[in-house]
Amino acid sequence: MIRTIVTVAGFAAFAAPAFATTYNTLSGEAPLVIAHRGASGYLPEHTLAGYELAIKLGADVVEPDVAITSDGHLVIMHDDSLARTTNVEDLFAPRNGGYATTDFTLAEIKSLTVEPTGTASTSYPGFTPSVSTFEVPTFEEFLTFVNDYNETNGTNVGIYPESKPVSSTEKNQKIVEAMKTYGFTASTQNSYLQTFDHLAAQELSAMEDDLGMDVAVAALGYVGTVDGEYAVYDYIHGSYSTLSEIATYADGVGVYKNAKLTAEFIAAAHALGLEVHGWTFNLTDPDAAMEQYLTYIGWGLDGFFTNYTDLAVAAIAKYEAVAPVPLPAALPMLLAGFGAFGVARTRRRAA
Repeated sequence: MIRTIVTVAGFAAFAAPAFATTYNTLSGEAPLVIAHRGASGYLPEHTLAGYELAIKLGADVVEPDVAITSDGHLVIMHDDSLARTTNVEDLFAPRNGGYATTDFTLAEIKSLTVEPTGTASTSYPGFTPSVSTFEVPTFEEFLTFVNDYNETNGTNVGIYPESKPVSSTEKNQKIVEAMKTYGFTASTQNSYLQTFDHLAAQELSAMEDDLGMDVAVAALGYVGTVDGEYAVYDYIHGSYSTLSEIATYADGVGVYKNAKLTAEFIAAAHALGLEVHGWTFNLTDPDAAMEQYLTYIGWGLDGFFTNYTDLAVAAIAKYEAVAPVPLPAALPMLLAGFGAFGVARTRRRAA
């Protein structure tokens, strides 16, 4: 199934200021700043306080990694194990040789405290979170938080849930159903679904169809090639999916930021109508980070997964300050890219 949303966004430029920056992104708009696990460079990852800080620092989208408990509840946790980011070892003995999320109940996980890792701390200068504790949120609590923030502040912060491997139909169905329940049903909300399991990406896309949803789906992995065509490595199944294959069921790719993520790869994905989001941008030196971001902005990367939201926001502001384009020059590019009616997004689904 192919769905096309037609807007008059291409004509909105007539009402814009005298100068406007153009981008090489698929939409022609500024790349998305995606808060990787929240403001994970500053506060404990995957906490509501961390998401709140990321939004206040300018994130367009916040990313939760979604796992499932032993009693079937969705919680926000990156690792298979609870050990790296929580105090679980202080409260519980190992189960089945470790601390797998799937071996603990929701009540048990709710008793844990998420601890800072890497460069993160338990506070950030000048920021007082509205949520004072660093507990593991449920997916429903996360969705409620983003909805409430948007309603209170008149914002349109999107979400980017990842169905963590090992994927399961039960978990995928619960993720999609929860998103529908809380109103995250369309790509116009800056919202996405992602997974490293490309078969699960197809499953998520089909589930959306069944529920009448249109949230963009991204297949994750590492850039490679198959018979001369750009591809993304699905390490869950140990195989590559070509961009043309991915374009039959997904809207974009989320790929590792290394030497293979090039301007040529981005252009090839764009030619198939696929967005490209890169992960993870985590340089802490502002000058080095600025140089890196500006390079990828010039190449047309559609979104940055970053641990430091403010540095990505600063880079986009810098790009806009040094690369203004008069509207008469920008309009032909907009019209060539979107057509006379400004086609904003083509939704692809597996048949």
